[in-house]
Amino acid sequence: MQWTELVVFTVLFLLVTVLGFFAARWKQGSTLEHLDEWGLGGRKFGSWITWFLVGGDLYTAYTFVAVPALMFGAGAMGFYALPYTIILYPIVFLPLVRMWSVSRVHGYVTPADFVRGRYGSHWLALIIALTGILATMPYIALQLVGLEAVLRTMGLNGGGILGHLPLFIAFVVLALYTYQSGLRAPALIAFVKDGLIYLVIIVAVVYLPSKFGGWGGVFSDAQAKFDATTAPGDGTLLNANNQLQYVTLALGSALALFLYPHSLTGILASRGRKVIKRNMVALPAYSLLLGLLALLGYVAISAGVKPITNQATGRPDTNTIVPVLFGQEFPSWFAGIAFAAIGIGALVPAAIMSIAAANLWTRNIYKEYIKKDATSAQEAKQAKLASLVVKFGAVAFILFIDPQFSIDLQLIGGVMILQTLPAVAIALYTRWFHVWGMIAGWVVGMGWGMYLLYTIPNTAANKAHFGGSALPLGKLSLLGWHPFGASTVQIYVGIVAVVANLLVAVVVTLVAHKRRVPNGTDQTNPADYHVDEDSSRVKAIAAH
Repeated sequence: MQWTELVVFTVLFLLVTVLGFFAARWKQGSTLEHLDEWGLGGRKFGSWITWFLVGGDLYTAYTFVAVPALMFGAGAMGFYALPYTIILYPIVFLPLVRMWSVSRVHGYVTPADFVRGRYGSHWLALIIALTGILATMPYIALQLVGLEAVLRTMGLNGGGILGHLPLFIAFVVLALYTYQSGLRAPALIAFVKDGLIYLVIIVAVVYLPSKFGGWGGVFSDAQAKFDATTAPGDGTLLNANNQLQYVTLALGSALALFLYPHSLTGILASRGRKVIKRNMVALPAYSLLLGLLALLGYVAISAGVKPITNQATGRPDTNTIVPVLFGQEFPSWFAGIAFAAIGIGALVPAAIMSIAAANLWTRNIYKEYIKKDATSAQEAKQAKLASLVVKFGAVAFILFIDPQFSIDLQLIGGVMILQTLPAVAIALYTRWFHVWGMIAGWVVGMGWGMYLLYTIPNTAANKAHFGGSALPLGKLSLLGWHPFGASTVQIYVGIVAVVANLLVAVVVTLVAHKRRVPNGTDQTNPADYHVDEDSSRVKAIAAH
């Protein structure tokens, strides 16, 4: 048991717990019994708060443990996270301000709300809501994987249910202050989380390489390790087989990230269009941090780090690479700060994700199908309860499913959320796609994507199915025809699935237009997509 680290970690954890409960009074609105206030923080966050909130939401604990671990194990392929977060912001810059505007005019809280208003189809909105909830659940579970990696490194590494008790306690505390304070809790805690992360990473990238001969020595050690390995594709450079996978994984991840409901929650909570624009310019600072952080995977090679064995599964947990590196090379007190940074980094996105999923359940399932006349207070109560269910559902993932499998589930989540691209992102610009075209495209994209993921094995873990998201082109088959022959070049499954989705949506839309099939009623008008906070057309906060 690493007592010094554990004490420092506990003190900082208690600090953010106090902040979480205090947040209910921070920037207090007229009531918390409304989704505008509980689920979106009063829709009044300025540039700094939004920067910390969205940054804390997108750059998660799993990012901070998994990206360096991937660099440690596979080399250059793990660096895909850097280009994807660089190309992300130019792609989503304009769609996000349009989404903010139309949502403020009509009071939309979720992406499915927008779809419901844009097409007048509760079925299409239901599909978007269910996809968002299902794709978010394993993402929350992965925050627990990051938190458990830290707890395991500090010595809390028991087997069975009792081995997960510290994690369970941490999430009970998180659930309580999120229930009380809503989105204000992770928004306030994000200041602490991001400050700690910046401090730790800046110290790490300056101090740690100096112990191993500078960055030149670190890269030499990494190259030597990969030269000695027999695993195909591993190395400090990409090879002919994984270059296409790298590009499509970066592009697919960028397209998917702001389709996740929790990403849009942070944007819809901001005060105005200028706030979003400033953040699209400023948020790439996190990408610089991410690039430096990824290189710690190579530093861990130089340091001779060995992953800790997970007592629950009996297998090495590669997610402990960075925590073990910090524990080995930092003084105990600073290692405790580093562990707290990663641990608190799990709480912020987990809270936002659970709130986003709860908003989807409340607005697009509960109110649409169960209690159509629900009051604002009843909606808020339902969202609070749903956020608890979502959190403990994520804990169940960790308790009953191998964490390695939950990581594969996150890959599935990315493929799933990409299938909402036509209805959520493209619909911000045009209603050309027909409702039935988008539903048909979603069915094909989702079905084919899941089938392709099912066919991918993971030989390292002796798994025949759902072993990753990289598909050899030679495995692509169209009714028995293999257009790419026996090619071993790999591609990201999500891109294949969303292309199939779009093709089917186009064909069905053309047929529907030809037959003059009604395409629902659009509650929005072109001017709605350009209003700002000072417009008289903006719906009042917490209006009933």
